[in-house]
Amino acid sequence: MEKQTAGRDKLGKLAPKFAELNDDVLFGEVWSREEKLSLKHRSMITISALMAQGLFPQLESHFIIGKKHGITKSEAVEIVTQLAFYSGWPKAWSAFALIEEVYGEEEEKEEHGGVFGQGEPNVNFAQYFIGNSYLKPLAKTENMLIANVTFEPRCRNNWHIHKATKGGGQILICVDGEGWYQEEGKPAQSLKSGDVVTIPANVKHWHGAKSTSWFSHLAVEVLGENTSNEWCEPVTDEEYDKL
Repeated sequence: MEKQTAGRDKLGKLAPKFAELNDDVLFGEVWSREEKLSLKHRSMITISALMAQGLFPQLESHFIIGKKHGITKSEAVEIVTQLAFYSGWPKAWSAFALIEEVYGEEEEKEEHGGVFGQGEPNVNFAQYFIGNSYLKPLAKTENMLIANVTFEPRCRNNWHIHKATKGGGQILICVDGEGWYQEEGKPAQSLKSGDVVTIPANVKHWHGAKSTSWFSHLAVEVLGENTSNEWCEPVTDEEYDKL
């Protein structure tokens, strides 16, 4: 978080100790404890407290701060909508007016992919997917490849096999949304953010998004000898819709 000087700028002469506590303790220490709560979450909490008290000049300032900390326009609207039932309908009307002032008419681009980002359309492998997928390479060396793969709802890749004579395979680390993973001859496994799947070499499988959710995972290629990918038949709608 950037160094806060608002207290000293506005109250440095009138109330220097208050200005010091505001800049160095409240913002310098409490707000900076990002290992406990992110700046975005702290902004959400502060916005809620200020709206509940009807402190609208301060609320406008914290909508501005919250925007810098990643609160989107739609998230700000949702926060106020929920608070209306707990803090009062008139306060919500006033808060919505502040959101209009702070965010204006800007349109939000819906992004997926979790903290790693959605990436670009996965055009090079589109023939092996049903639906649209997106790829964001993250790290590549002679011995390693890590990429974030994002699937739109219902998107899935074909059945495929990571072949190797020794070692090999792949690890999936789920980072956003909900999806499916299935090995041939086994029930499909439901996946959510935080789940990890270890895919052995030479095992036929597929993975993709659920019908109602976007889904992203890190794909980590496992080292092996004589590795290659064999792409097989698509996962049919009939197979998919049974899940």
